[in-house]
Amino acid sequence: MKCIFTILALALILWGCSKDSQELYDEGQATTVAETQNNNDAARSAGSKVMMQAFYWDCPGGGTWWNTVSSKVPSWASAGIDAIWLPPATKASSGGFSMGYDPFDYFDFGNFNQMGNTETRFGSKTELQNLISTAHNSDLYVLADIVVNHCSGGASQANPFTGGNTYTSFTPASGMFARSYYDFHPNDVHSNDSGSFGGYPDLCHDKSYVQGWLYNNSNSIAKYYKNVMGFDGWRFDYVKGFEPWVVKNFKNAVGGFTVGEYWDGNAATLDWWAGQAEASAFDFACYYRMRDAFMGNDLTQLNGDMLLKRNAYRAVTFVANHDTDEIINNKLLAYAYILTHEGYPCIFYRDYEEWLDKNKLNNLIWIHNNRASGSTTYLYADNDEYVARRNGGQGIIVYINNSNSWQERWVDTNWSNTKIKDYTGHSGWEPTTQSDTWVKIQAPPHGYTVWSVK
Repeated sequence: MKCIFTILALALILWGCSKDSQELYDEGQATTVAETQNNNDAARSAGSKVMMQAFYWDCPGGGTWWNTVSSKVPSWASAGIDAIWLPPATKASSGGFSMGYDPFDYFDFGNFNQMGNTETRFGSKTELQNLISTAHNSDLYVLADIVVNHCSGGASQANPFTGGNTYTSFTPASGMFARSYYDFHPNDVHSNDSGSFGGYPDLCHDKSYVQGWLYNNSNSIAKYYKNVMGFDGWRFDYVKGFEPWVVKNFKNAVGGFTVGEYWDGNAATLDWWAGQAEASAFDFACYYRMRDAFMGNDLTQLNGDMLLKRNAYRAVTFVANHDTDEIINNKLLAYAYILTHEGYPCIFYRDYEEWLDKNKLNNLIWIHNNRASGSTTYLYADNDEYVARRNGGQGIIVYINNSNSWQERWVDTNWSNTKIKDYTGHSGWEPTTQSDTWVKIQAPPHGYTVWSVK
């Protein structure tokens, strides 16, 4: 039966897992001018740069991935990345095939022979420690992916709380955090929490024993991962499945930048969760607005509500990840958006290393790290064009053009009688702003420009 459950768990993972040039102040234009309330330039807890998601679904197995990522770290750091997010690093129920989201032994980093092999899909404990050391030598944060909503791979046992048998008997080879039906829902103190996932046994975070192993004990997951393995911060998986105080308590125990995957397109809900957990959240509201804007050819969607507009300090923005990659058209324009706007942007491994122009992404990373700061003023949006201004430091104007031809537009800047240039190199113009701070800029078809003081 255990074998059958493991096969079913693996199956669930694989399944689950040209307009004429117009002036901005022309009569009849549907202009949109708004300003955020985010005026703190130092809004990113993990640093003022950019995060890299250092994996993708079904990235190469065979125990080579930690070494692959390690080889990329120096160039990522040189490009301006300041943090890497790794996949779940410990032994899962589907062994060497697993991406780690079916956790079995939270303390087996590829150094115990169980679930069919010793190494995880990604490599050995030593290789992981070498990767973390390499990252630290390049001044990069390393985020662990924490999966504590559910477990997988337990043996069958009679469960008095369900009146039948459940796969809730966990005897990990590490000898740490053994579990039984008492530690899952339902049990003697708690019948359920916010949600279950994929039929897996649902861990009960109200049990003091579970809290001890998660963050309270000296050898808890939180403290072992930080003090022994060297992880700096935490990405929490499926936080809809348990209460926000779990993330808050974990972070309070060990510190470090913390971000939760609360998969919801409602910006108010994301802001609520981030406040309750005292953590950052992936900005799914921004993701869905960008999807609708760039896939639906309607850049007015970028005027919609997002976490970054409510609370940039808590917003981690992204264009794609290992679960969802719906922005197929104009993906580089989406990166131009998140790398010039507020929030902490996260780049997807395959976009950077395989699918998009790395030089253009590096240019946008440089702009983000060196020019984009302060509050945002949203200047204009229609189906094809979007213009916004960042007001910190020397400031920038970002101009995104989704039409089939070059576009020009007069915009209001923060510069008077100042020569400016496009820092992407897409335009050769070097106009001088008027005394009233207005200037005409341009952007290429299905492209973007970012303007600042020369």
